[in-house]
Amino acid sequence: MKILIVEDDESLALAIAQILNEQKYQTEIAYNGEDGLDYALHDNYDLILLDIMLPKLDGFLLVKKLRQNKNNSPIIMLTAKDDIHSKITGLDSGADDYITKPFVKEELLARIRANARRQGDVIINTLSFCDLNLDLDTAILLSLIHISEPTRLLSIS
Repeated sequence: MKILIVEDDESLALAIAQILNEQKYQTEIAYNGEDGLDYALHDNYDLILLDIMLPKLDGFLLVKKLRQNKNNSPIIMLTAKDDIHSKITGLDSGADDYITKPFVKEELLARIRANARRQGDVIINTLSFCDLNLDLDTAILLSLIHISEPTRLLSIS
């Protein structure tokens, strides 16, 4: 899954990217709204994490512009603005979800998975090819070996 992070706080953006990279997500970072819009319009992202208070173009306007340009990537607003008006504005602008800072890492990851499911993506924990299966959680390669007795599952590390 490829995720765009639009966040002007460089240390926070890098921390979020590290969290996501540890979960095997690919990430790209834009540090202002104009760059975020440019990235999102010129590449395909499975999900966009978006701050509201950004230089050059705020998050509310960025979401509106993306939706006007038929960008259907799920957008999660990740922001310090925790008042109800900001939440309503963000969701009404076209965001799919809204999380306030500070956030809990596990909740962010769960919301990413939930928003990916809503878009029709199926997040699986196993990749399969022929009779090989790779468990993405454990990085164990499993092979189905056909013998005269019942099929056995072997673990190869």
